[in-house]
Amino acid sequence: MKVRPLGDKVLIERSEAQTQTDSGIFLPESAKDKPKEGKVVATGDGHLNHETGSYLPFTVKKGDTVIFNSYAGTEVKIDGQELLIMTEDDILGIID
Repeated sequence: MKVRPLGDKVLIERSEAQTQTDSGIFLPESAKDKPKEGKVVATGDGHLNHETGSYLPFTVKKGDTVIFNSYAGTEVKIDGQELLIMTEDDILGIID
């Protein structure tokens, strides 16, 4: 199934949660936090400029790794894969 976000929405694949700390301690499922970063899978058309009727381009593009708010987006399951749909405003930054 193919999903194309509408308007100013972005489709993001969340990064995997850490299974081990930096010092080597393995984390149980209950201690794992959901990562607040992920990879942009698809973007919509952009923000609509109501004065001109044209779309403003996104700051992020497909393939970018981004950081987003803790409670940002809506979780959806597509073909067994969990993804997030959120607005570009929920994205805090791009990781280079």
